Amino acid sequence: MTNPRKSLTALVGPIHFEDFDGSQFERLVFAYLLRTERWLCIDWYGQLGTDSGRDIRGRRESEHATGGQVVCVQCVNRGRLTYDKARADLDRVLATECRLDKFLIVTSASVPARLRDRIVEYARTRNVLECEIWSGSEFEERLRSRAESLLKRFVEGVAFPDTPADLGRLVSEADSATTDQQIVALLSELFARPAFYTPFYGESSLADFRKALSDTIETLNTGVHRLRDGTEIRRIPSRHEVSDAALRQKLAGLEQDVARLRGTYDQFVRTGEIRQCPCGDANCPVFFASLVAGRRMDAERAAILDRVRALNPEFQVRLAAW
Repeated sequence: MTNPRKSLTALVGPIHFEDFDGSQFERLVFAYLLRTERWLCIDWYGQLGTDSGRDIRGRRESEHATGGQVVCVQCVNRGRLTYDKARADLDRVLATECRLDKFLIVTSASVPARLRDRIVEYARTRNVLECEIWSGSEFEERLRSRAESLLKRFVEGVAFPDTPADLGRLVSEADSATTDQQIVALLSELFARPAFYTPFYGESSLADFRKALSDTIETLNTGVHRLRDGTEIRRIPSRHEVSDAALRQKLAGLEQDVARLRGTYDQFVRTGEIRQCPCGDANCPVFFASLVAGRRMDAERAAILDRVRALNPEFQVRLAAW
């Protein structure tokens, strides 16, 4: 007789990353990062064969770093990660990069605590204050938690594409949502970005701020999600694909709120209550805003985030304190 308790037990075996070559491993890391982070730009240098220690290099949205956080990623799909290998890769990156905010190593191997500490400490001596090492088991847990569909394709032998653009489309397929709440959850993620939660006086770029509002409006209406340079990286369901009429109307109101916020910003620019530094550098982070303009911009964005939380209770982003 079958033991009913035993029949309910299901074991999940580890993923054998060592069964795949280095290029396949890089593809998976690149697809995972595309799916889970917000990038201003991201490049897959490993595909080109001359990576200078940077299999993946990108600039991630950040409220703390002007122009975004510069991140370089080294993918190490081998049985053992060594200190000498990590140090040499970091040195090669720093010989190329004039600025590096974060160095990330993703490896299929296990990483002892002492080795991890040595690598992080060496990075600090080279003025890289943020350094992470993901072991194979840690990377697997991240995949299972945030990108299970990518992992499923990977282990079932579905070939990963060769180009970043095709990988972006693969990520889009993996992000497909079928229920109204799944669509709302995906659309909510559009507001977990500095343009909506950073106090206006803490904004680092007026041009990037306005572009973020326009990109959000586009994604709500079309589902097209782009990097800041206009490159399409994925597609998600738009607000028009929600089946419930009342919920669809609320999303329409949310899109109108963002458009109104952009209009408010444009009006303040026209009246001079928000104005760029007169130095002539379009990328200069210095700008001037009246007290009225700053308070109005913060109030409208706080109201937008309130509306998003009402649509999706799991969304907990709020306007940060200044």
